[in-house]
Amino acid sequence: MKFKTALTAAAALTLATAAYAQVGPEVGATIYTADGAEVATIESLQNGVAVVNTGSHTGSIPANVLGEGPDGPVISVTKAQLDQLFADQEAQAIAARDAALITGATVMSTDNVEIGTITEVNGDTAILTLADGPLTLARDQFATNQTGALVVLVPQADLMAALNGAATAEVDAEVEASGGQ
Repeated sequence: MKFKTALTAAAALTLATAAYAQVGPEVGATIYTADGAEVATIESLQNGVAVVNTGSHTGSIPANVLGEGPDGPVISVTKAQLDQLFADQEAQAIAARDAALITGATVMSTDNVEIGTITEVNGDTAILTLADGPLTLARDQFATNQTGALVVLVPQADLMAALNGAATAEVDAEVEASGGQ
């Protein structure tokens, strides 16, 4: 009888362990290589995408590339490889932004509202003309979305506040918080 109880307890523990392993990675967890080297920290998880920070770069990876290791999530690339991937992605994003940031380009807000047109680009600044008037923004306050459309990295309401006399420091803080490139 003791053997049967021990066997049942072992089976329950195995099922509990398997269920725990299927929970997946969690925000704040450190990601390791298979040999135990630290790679990154998970900053957020949403819709199957993990935003991770290597200490040098922050970027997104599919959450399903993370396996379960003895100390936490594992990934099959090194920190250097992940940093290079994120650097390449950043360079591609900047190139796409710069190609789209031209006179006459239509601009969308982060909340997917068409808000205006680029009327001038001078070095690291661009003039975005909205219905309420022109607004000069830094190049790094723009990006492109998945369809290649030019997007200003703040919601429409914040742009309107800037035009209506709100401190531009508030808009700059919003752009900084959104990870402006």
